Amino acid sequence: MPFEPPCFAPEFFFDAAVLSVVRRAMDARVVADQWGCDVPLKGSQYQEFHVDYQRPLFAEAPDLPLPVYMLAVSFGLTEIAPAHGPIGIAPGTHRMPRSQALRSVEEGTIEAQPVTLGLGDVLIRHPWALHRGTPNRTDTPRALLTIRYVRQWYADDSREVNPIPLAVWQSLTAEQQGFMRFPRADPQGPSRDRQPAVLPKR
Repeated sequence: MPFEPPCFAPEFFFDAAVLSVVRRAMDARVVADQWGCDVPLKGSQYQEFHVDYQRPLFAEAPDLPLPVYMLAVSFGLTEIAPAHGPIGIAPGTHRMPRSQALRSVEEGTIEAQPVTLGLGDVLIRHPWALHRGTPNRTDTPRALLTIRYVRQWYADDSREVNPIPLAVWQSLTAEQQGFMRFPRADPQGPSRDRQPAVLPKR
């Protein structure tokens, strides 16, 4: 997603109620490091079940149970009813080894639950939970904007992200800048180098 209107609005990133939940689940020092928008159109099909991270924290122990160090926060940009193709989440699978979770979903012992959203609703979920998109049977594109928040020490550059234009960066407060772990665009041309987050002292 680009950091330009109408796609970008600071309210998505800095909502006090949302950040309160995210901080309680992790800690006070969290940063946003990815964002994007899924927009299934009419005629879309079921996705394969998957998770939303590329690299486990410990490659030698990918199923090691750990405290939460990343969360996905999603906003429906339109009403998302059952016919619009809501995300389907298999509850509890974020606490299971991947092979066991996949087997449970395939065998039907765990059923994916569709998550419908009204305008103004927010979905906060664990990226390790198995989920998939479902078919959109309407003429309205189903737009679901998602921001990933992580603990400050976690770094993952496995997905490309757009840089923040200098004007947008300068429009943010120092505290807001501390939340944004995204590359900043150089006035002479975009730079893909990520800038370290500098969090305000608390």
